Amino acid sequence: MSEKARILIVDDEPFNVDFLEQELEDLGFQTLSAGNGREALEVISTESPDLILLDIMMPEMDGFEVLTRLKAQNGYQHIPVIIISAMSDMQSVVRGIELGAEDYLPKPFDEVLLQARIYSALEKKRLRDVEQAHLKNLERELEIGHQIQSGFLPVDLPQKTGWSLDTFFRPAREVAGDFYDIFELPNGHLTIMLGDVADKGVGAALFMALYRSLLRSSLNNPMLLDDPGNKLVRALTHTNNYVSTTHEKGLFATLFACILDPDSGQLTYTNAGHNPPLHLQGQAHTWIKPTGPALGIIEGMEYQAKTITFAPGDRLFIYSDGLEDVKTSQNEFFGSQRLAKTFLESGASISSVIQQLDDFIQGDPQYDDLTLLILEREK
Repeated sequence: MSEKARILIVDDEPFNVDFLEQELEDLGFQTLSAGNGREALEVISTESPDLILLDIMMPEMDGFEVLTRLKAQNGYQHIPVIIISAMSDMQSVVRGIELGAEDYLPKPFDEVLLQARIYSALEKKRLRDVEQAHLKNLERELEIGHQIQSGFLPVDLPQKTGWSLDTFFRPAREVAGDFYDIFELPNGHLTIMLGDVADKGVGAALFMALYRSLLRSSLNNPMLLDDPGNKLVRALTHTNNYVSTTHEKGLFATLFACILDPDSGQLTYTNAGHNPPLHLQGQAHTWIKPTGPALGIIEGMEYQAKTITFAPGDRLFIYSDGLEDVKTSQNEFFGSQRLAKTFLESGASISSVIQQLDDFIQGDPQYDDLTLLILEREK
């Protein structure tokens, strides 16, 4: 790096600039120069040097102001700065370091010490550059993962006369462990799933793809047009046994899956350890409790299917635990009671639920993935 590194010398004394240029060029560095702070900022914006040797006492703009402005700009805040100044009092030294300088050398400086400080500062910058390049590569990989995972979610929801569907999905990170799927079976019935893989991030996203693929493959098999309950139980049993035996250290998933007959209004469902969806029937409501354990933990678990019938105006709220477990920075949880109150409000919609949720956290970070699905039989 030393052969290619460019060092900017900022000093209003031509003798000091000439002396430093000679020293640095003898060491194989390229040099740039500026006679005051304002000129230095112009050179930095166009040349982006690898290191800055900065004097403090200069006309127009002193070195402290240069440091303040430099460290406030995202593009240049990681350029290392070594202050070389006749101001050697402790107050000035401390101020320069607090403003972001890497080091501070008093004039007149020792040439050997200056050389050592330059090499040290450049090595730190090299390591920072490597780290930043690695982080950018990770960000690109995560963005690709986000795009791929988004492709797993249905783009266009199936439309059935007399029924409405609405969904919401917001991951806590670039990729998520939550998933939902909605697709039409050959006989015109609708399959609806909402699942939540334990944990979040890349590992959860990989298992999300596995669970979603296994379930969809089983449920969408045109050769198995049997009873909806049998279809659901078989799909969950197959998925659970495969994951629990093939991936001993895998992540488990909770799941609510159902098959809707839009003509009769009958909904056949299984709840594999998932948060109880809320079935609204006029002024009454019912929490749909689990009918079996979460998927992927122990082989041979048994699952049951049950049915409910929708009357005109009935609604079903299905959600992941990220909705119930939302909390503020003061560790106050949104909670099931507040969630139920929100769902039970007259005319509650996904937009109104999310609005109340965002009002509750008031800009605090989202700790878990959020997924919500509303099914309604129109009046």
